Amino acid sequence: MSHPHEPSPKVGTEAGSAVGPQAGADAAAVAADDEYLADRYGHGRARGRLGAGARVAIGVALAAGVAVAAWFAVEQQRQDPVSFTDVGFSIVSAEQVDVTFDVSMPPGMRATCTLVALNPSYAQVGALQVQVGPNEDRTARYTAEVRTTERATTGVVDDCVVEP
Repeated sequence: MSHPHEPSPKVGTEAGSAVGPQAGADAAAVAADDEYLADRYGHGRARGRLGAGARVAIGVALAAGVAVAAWFAVEQQRQDPVSFTDVGFSIVSAEQVDVTFDVSMPPGMRATCTLVALNPSYAQVGALQVQVGPNEDRTARYTAEVRTTERATTGVVDDCVVEP
């Protein structure tokens, strides 16, 4: 016995030879088969191109996203106008490490940078606060001597803060 939604067998006909009432029955069976397949697997959608309104909406959304990202970048720079980059260090002796670093900030500003010397266990074995600026250029390079309580294996900038 066949299921009501399963394809109907074609009895007593050869392919393409149905005439009269049998042809109508075959067409009904094909329609039922199509409906069964659509119910089972879903109706296909025609994939078309985006309409003009959708393209405009996507463009506006992208432009708004870029504007928000730019605003955040400018706002972050305004709130924290100083940045630093570790350039290198030199272990001079068991009591000293020289730290070289770049500081970027608007010309005319001053900042205080904290330098630290660390031992192999990353314990702090020396620290120094250095005042930098004002400079005519946005970025300036500095080298400072950090005194240590034991031999350091590295020297880095811990932080730089704008002076009021």
